[in-house]
Amino acid sequence: MVQSGELLLEAKGINLRFGGIRALTDVSFNVRKGEVFSIIGPNGAGKTSMLNCISGRYKPQEGEITYKGRSLIGRSINDRAAIGIGRTFQNLALFGHMSVLDNIMVGRHHLLKNNFLTGMFYWVGGARKEELEHRRAVEDIIDFLEIQHVRNEPAGTLSYGLRKRVELARAIAINPDLILLDEPMAGMNLEEKEDMARYILDLNEELGTTVVMIEHDMGVVMDISNRVMVLDFGKKIAAGLPEEVMADEHVRRAYLGEEDELLHDEEGEAAAL
Repeated sequence: MVQSGELLLEAKGINLRFGGIRALTDVSFNVRKGEVFSIIGPNGAGKTSMLNCISGRYKPQEGEITYKGRSLIGRSINDRAAIGIGRTFQNLALFGHMSVLDNIMVGRHHLLKNNFLTGMFYWVGGARKEELEHRRAVEDIIDFLEIQHVRNEPAGTLSYGLRKRVELARAIAINPDLILLDEPMAGMNLEEKEDMARYILDLNEELGTTVVMIEHDMGVVMDISNRVMVLDFGKKIAAGLPEEVMADEHVRRAYLGEEDELLHDEEGEAAAL
């Protein structure tokens, strides 16, 4: 992992409600440039809601989110892509009928400078040159994620693990400084998880991309994260180095719940015998 540096993203006092339901309550944290920052917690803890606030899908009722020192509140999703924030989703959002290459090209659309009028002069203007440059960038991403063998295949025909890799490729195509990954390894087998973890580390170390990741696999979180934040019922209950967070009593209780209490009771009974 690259050495983390200056402050890149900061959230202060985020409150998000849906009617009478509180999805996030007074959540504050920061992410430094070059970090792999993981957000963990039980199902329904508010993890995806937090990512949606950063990416612009949700607008919090209270609080502030800044990126590179500038407020994100009120910016559109497209604006956030334009300033270097990429995103993958828990549920795949690919165009199944389109090829892998074309799906990745979609991630470059905000970088295109030629419009409809200039595009009419494709051969004599700059549109053809621009398209070739973007296609070269896409081919580099295809090589980076080792999906050359499926580059022309319809995305909908691929295995689940490969489709997750294509979605990561499309997010990388945005050319982000910050990438938001929502359970990038969900539903994968062990080999696919190991591959994805390696790609995320390479993305961080070789391309210098800062990563904010939601992940349930604690082995992966411990292995590749610089820092971890834990949410439970929409509230932050812990944050810090992975080993410190996983040793926290409140975190253990949030994950183990009554089973943890039952385990202590059984240990006490065994000791009494």
